[in-house]
Amino acid sequence: PLPLSKGAAPKKAPPSDSTMDKTTTDKCSKIITQIMARTDSEPFREPVDWKALGLFDYPQIVPHPMDLTTVLTNLSRGSYASPSAFASDVRLIWKNCMSYNADGSDFYLLAQEFSKRFEEKFSKVASAAPAQGAGQGGKAGKAPVNDTTPSAAEKSAFARSLFRIGKEELGKVVTVLDDKSPACLTKNSAEDEVEIDVDQISARVFWEVYEYVENVVGGASAAAAAAGQGGKKK
Repeated sequence: PLPLSKGAAPKKAPPSDSTMDKTTTDKCSKIITQIMARTDSEPFREPVDWKALGLFDYPQIVPHPMDLTTVLTNLSRGSYASPSAFASDVRLIWKNCMSYNADGSDFYLLAQEFSKRFEEKFSKVASAAPAQGAGQGGKAGKAPVNDTTPSAAEKSAFARSLFRIGKEELGKVVTVLDDKSPACLTKNSAEDEVEIDVDQISARVFWEVYEYVENVVGGASAAAAAAGQGGKKK
């Protein structure tokens, strides 16, 4: 099997203000079960036993493993607080595959194809999902501006997504955080590095940068999948 993930511990249930209602959760579960039903999805279904396969460089190349079974388990346990958190984990599966396997290889191209299929299906679910805060009396479809404390799952998804955006986009995130929530940043001028403590980001600012990062990641995944259809070497 293709080395994709080592498996992730199931996540804790989200807070009561979750935007993942039963209808949305069922739709997301259906996407995963449909993908798993495909015979060519076998490499993505289960955690990778990289030790048994002798892939000792795997943890260094794939620091945040993920697989379809873990995603489905998290859905069944109500661990995702939003469709974006769910999508972030699924996108991580394809990203991990493309990170570990050579560009143009069979597995790389397979991940691109599944990414394209997923984005097509997920876009319909995301557009129909309730807006965050709608259950608190807000209007569905209205961009959320709230002080709701993000769940551990959402913080984890955000942290993982930061590894998937470019330097320019990451710079924009740091600029926003430095301006609106500077306590979350630790600057190392000697090495020209900045560490982000997700737990120290104020709730309102978190949702602002979270939405930006997820939009960047979603757009990049869709673009990469589309590019893979335009004469990729085999």
